[in-house]
Amino acid sequence: MNIYITRHGQTDLNKAHLMQGRTDAPLNAHGRQQAVEAAQQVKGIHFDAVYSSPLKRAVDTASIISGWDKKDIITDDRIIEVDFGRYEKKKYTALGLEMWSFWLLPTIFKEPATVESIEHMKKRAHSFIDDLSKKNYQNVLISCHGGIMRVLCGILGHKKHELMWNPKPKNCEIREFTL
Repeated sequence: MNIYITRHGQTDLNKAHLMQGRTDAPLNAHGRQQAVEAAQQVKGIHFDAVYSSPLKRAVDTASIISGWDKKDIITDDRIIEVDFGRYEKKKYTALGLEMWSFWLLPTIFKEPATVESIEHMKKRAHSFIDDLSKKNYQNVLISCHGGIMRVLCGILGHKKHELMWNPKPKNCEIREFTL
């Protein structure tokens, strides 16, 4: 099974350098254009299934890249973004040392109170991948978010600590794996 994983296109919160996690921010014009450009990278690939986080920015990205109608995209809560708790919508520069350290080096620093743990993200990602592995698909597109994408890529890429934290996935960057 060929798996194509992408991070959603840019939102106004991305542009303003704010943590957005579970905030349901839509794509901005640049984010929509990023998705159109990403679609060219997978042009000609027939997707047997398209999965997305339930957040609008991810669903819209999946629809633009795949050419699928939104109603045909399978949304799954297990690939939603990290819950940033009290850090939601905070400027990157105002996160403080505890959150900044965790987000840069999650295998070394523990998550701050109210923030979803890496272990919980791994459980969600493993459950999703385990279910996906039981399907008889040839090509699958997954549209999600930077945090959970790092975990999914780490698991699929057999990385130490099951994380591919760096390089950070760019908006509408597509990474390919075989399952």
